[in-house]
Amino acid sequence: MQPSHRRQMLANLACSVLEHGRVKTTEARAKEVRPIVEKMITMGKAGDLNSRRMAISQLRNKQISYKLFNEIAPMYADRAGGYTRIVHIGPRLGDAAEMVYLELV
Repeated sequence: MQPSHRRQMLANLACSVLEHGRVKTTEARAKEVRPIVEKMITMGKAGDLNSRRMAISQLRNKQISYKLFNEIAPMYADRAGGYTRIVHIGPRLGDAAEMVYLELV
């Protein structure tokens, strides 16, 4: 997989988590995208102009960025970290890859 394709895939998965609150994916992808989502929420808590620009550049979606700063980040204002959790749901039928839910706490 090309590095640019990988970055775009992780950005899309992070957007999906922030938009829907929960995403079903493989364990490896969930472990890769978890730090990205955590950093985005931390940026949302900061709320300054530089954080907004960084979030838009990394997420590549202005609507999700707006939701991050105005709806999601205020929910975690008093929380120091640990905004996501991984819930195991068992293997996938086709290739037995471990499937999980990555969700906001």
